[in-house]
Amino acid sequence: MVIVLICASTMASGCGQSENARPSAEERDASVVSASTQSQGMPLVVVPTDSPRFKQLRIEPVREQTFPTDEVVAPAKVMINPNRISRVLPPVQGRVLVVSVKLGDTVAEGQPLVTLNSPDADAAISAYLQADATLRQAKVTLAKTETDLQRARNLLQYQAISEKDVLAAQNDFAAARAALENAEAARAQALRKLTLLGLTPTDLQQAVVVRAPIAGVVTDISVTPGDYRAAVSSAADVTTPLMSIADLSTVWVSSDVPEPFMRLIHIGEAVEITFVAYPGEKFTGRVARVGSTLDPQTRTLKVQVDLLNPARRFVPEMFGTMRHAGPARRFPAVSAAAIVQEYGRSQVFVERGPGQFERRVVTTGVRTGDVVAITSGLDMKSRVIVDGAILLRGQ
Repeated sequence: MVIVLICASTMASGCGQSENARPSAEERDASVVSASTQSQGMPLVVVPTDSPRFKQLRIEPVREQTFPTDEVVAPAKVMINPNRISRVLPPVQGRVLVVSVKLGDTVAEGQPLVTLNSPDADAAISAYLQADATLRQAKVTLAKTETDLQRARNLLQYQAISEKDVLAAQNDFAAARAALENAEAARAQALRKLTLLGLTPTDLQQAVVVRAPIAGVVTDISVTPGDYRAAVSSAADVTTPLMSIADLSTVWVSSDVPEPFMRLIHIGEAVEITFVAYPGEKFTGRVARVGSTLDPQTRTLKVQVDLLNPARRFVPEMFGTMRHAGPARRFPAVSAAAIVQEYGRSQVFVERGPGQFERRVVTTGVRTGDVVAITSGLDMKSRVIVDGAILLRGQ
């Protein structure tokens, strides 16, 4: 009897231990998820679907969008277009009587800038008057030699003079005609000089008025009334200009493009310009010049962009940014808010099931507005958290 009771007690104890060792259904599910996750090498973040946190999450499928494969982003600065700046030089020597403009003034083409009292003006007028008198005398001489030649030919018909005399009359007529042509050229040259100086051939002691060669803004001035200025004597003359006038209807935007991106820049291509002074606004210019040599210190290439400036919104020395996209390709795209930076890596949360999200490391590409290209780590069939992903950071 005692032996039977001992066996029964032993069997009951074994059965109890077996029931306690059997896992519950929740533990079995947890072990399945854990095994599945471990097999994929990425931990899942579980958010109960009925929790307030889950309701703050917005999940959308990954979309495909065209992005440039590469993009140049370089600092830029506005500068005066050197092809649209004029340095005003005195055409004659003389003393400055009046300076009609100030630094920063807007001038029209042909507007008076400086008035000079110059002895060269009187010399130019005298030269014209002399050339005009010489021309009148040459006309008279030509008329006389032409009459003499005609009379000599008539007399030759009656053998009244020799043929030698006729030839002499012809030579005199030819010389008079050549003298007339020289006189006409000299008078035209003298008149041209008067026209360039803005003088009339009637009065002496006229002042020389220097006028604006182009329309623009006076960007530099280095003359005051009373100065005595010399004229430009040759193309190599380094005479200090009276002032500088720049046409700011178009400006150059100069940028230093890093060496790895110089292959993306070509003359005539459109580029996007943004300025610190005008946040949120974008402007379009065209590449006007690409440097021929790299800066040995910064390893950058100088690029100048033509930018229209009809409203004079852009002034020299303004800072901005130049952007230019390379060839385009289609990439998976997500909202910028979907990307979470953690441990120096870009990550997104990919939906694996209701309330289950996989942390996925991705490589980001070009950003256009609020949309970012994903170059690796994500495919088009995925669904990701696009709003509220920051709530799962550190989970």
